[in-house]
Amino acid sequence: MSKDAISIDAGFDSGNIEVLDIAGATARLAIRRDNASEFFQWFHFRVSGCAGRALELKLTGLASAAYPDGWVGYRACFSEDRDTWYRAETHYDAAVDGGTMTIRHTPQAGTCSFAYFAPYSMERHHDLVAEIAASEGVTHRVLGTSLDGQPIDCLSLGEGAKQVWLIARQHPGESMAEWWMEGALDMLTDPADPHARKLRQLCRFHVVPNCNPDGSRRGHLRTNAVGVNLNREWHEPSAERSPEVLAIRGAMDETGVHFAIDVHGDEAIPAVFFAGFEGIPGWTEAQGEAYRRYRAILERRTPDFQTKRGYPVARPGRANLAMATNQIAERFGAVAMTLEMPFKDNDDLPDPAQGWSPERSKLLARECLAALLEWLD
Repeated sequence: MSKDAISIDAGFDSGNIEVLDIAGATARLAIRRDNASEFFQWFHFRVSGCAGRALELKLTGLASAAYPDGWVGYRACFSEDRDTWYRAETHYDAAVDGGTMTIRHTPQAGTCSFAYFAPYSMERHHDLVAEIAASEGVTHRVLGTSLDGQPIDCLSLGEGAKQVWLIARQHPGESMAEWWMEGALDMLTDPADPHARKLRQLCRFHVVPNCNPDGSRRGHLRTNAVGVNLNREWHEPSAERSPEVLAIRGAMDETGVHFAIDVHGDEAIPAVFFAGFEGIPGWTEAQGEAYRRYRAILERRTPDFQTKRGYPVARPGRANLAMATNQIAERFGAVAMTLEMPFKDNDDLPDPAQGWSPERSKLLARECLAALLEWLD
């Protein structure tokens, strides 16, 4: 490495990058796979010694990533203050070096962070839990611990009869899911918000902001400490493979579930959408109609949500009950759904500066909860 070369590091919470070569302000990099897994797509690293320099960062081998279609039309996130995140000039060429994404940016500051999406650190998670747990009417409990010994935090509030579960970040690289959670919890604990006040009267909320703290801290895309995809464990979770799901599902068994949202991010589709529970063995038309009605209310309330693009619908009786939404809908007769937000931008309402962002994730959460109140009424 030359004396004038930039330096790159990722030895921090959610960090993920391997440095292959650095020459001046140009670097060749690779993303580390999730532990004991073939999944990789999440990256998060810091560049130092870069003030006023035209960076050229080449992430290689990406054609083998979990979702290679996710690189097409994608722009990498960057921040010079680790607070506000913008989008950098980004180009993907599947034919170069096993699939190469080139990020170009000239920072003004001496350090600049880059990530697949704006990170939500475990430190921020603990700050969020502490702040919300100190709010009036909120109960905090630890549902269980992860394989690395981290707590599975659950925050409960509200006095109503309807049991509402909100869970996020089964896939740790989908950090927009915990930004959504921050927006939801901010609203629900706001004593001045009339929607929140009414929701607390009608519902008992159980909120798990981060289902996969081990993967989050380790810089994984999709799995826990031992390479297990938690959203394929809901049929038969185990203490050895998926104690996180075992703890959460057990707590749901204690309360029952009327309504649930499992919050995620999608790598390829530049839109916000739901995946429902069509195809569960116990499907009823009344249950399906209730889901469609909630979806229609949200689509009317916010132009950030749409119903034209999404995943294929499972055929009758063919739903995968190892997935949270399907298991919850089948197990409890609940109206359940998976909310997907984009890693790219929302093409219906593009933002050239930030793309889809933490700020929009938090605002969407408020609309989802206001839509829930309208749906209940």
